[in-house]
Amino acid sequence: MAKKVKVELKLQLPAGKATPAPPVGTALGPHGINLAGFVKEFNDRTAQMGDITIPIVMTIYEDRSYSFILKTPPASNLIMKAIGLQKGSANPLLNKVGKITSKQVREIAEKKMPDLNATTLEAAEKIIRGTARSMGVEVTD
Repeated sequence: MAKKVKVELKLQLPAGKATPAPPVGTALGPHGINLAGFVKEFNDRTAQMGDITIPIVMTIYEDRSYSFILKTPPASNLIMKAIGLQKGSANPLLNKVGKITSKQVREIAEKKMPDLNATTLEAAEKIIRGTARSMGVEVTD
């Protein structure tokens, strides 16, 4: 018999560096989750991923047990890491903050492919190009 689902949560946490403090504590505390156990399990599973933000989808069951799925890092984080940016442009139409090559866009699209709503690599590249454009990053060939 399957467990009864109480709630599904989405969180974005730094890989290997989660703590029971907010946002983890405020999101999971009301549901009666063992915060220390979750933080330890998350940090163990993400320790080798470096310093990047990892989205998770967490399912909490009626008996206070939980399971979570790790997703790929956000495209904007991967773009910023690829070209060494701290943040995107406040006004992407007027202020361009960097350039990214088509090769880098393809690498990011390949990495993000499992979580994107795209069936081909070319469609995934278009999604990544759109994200770059909205951050004020130009794509060069």
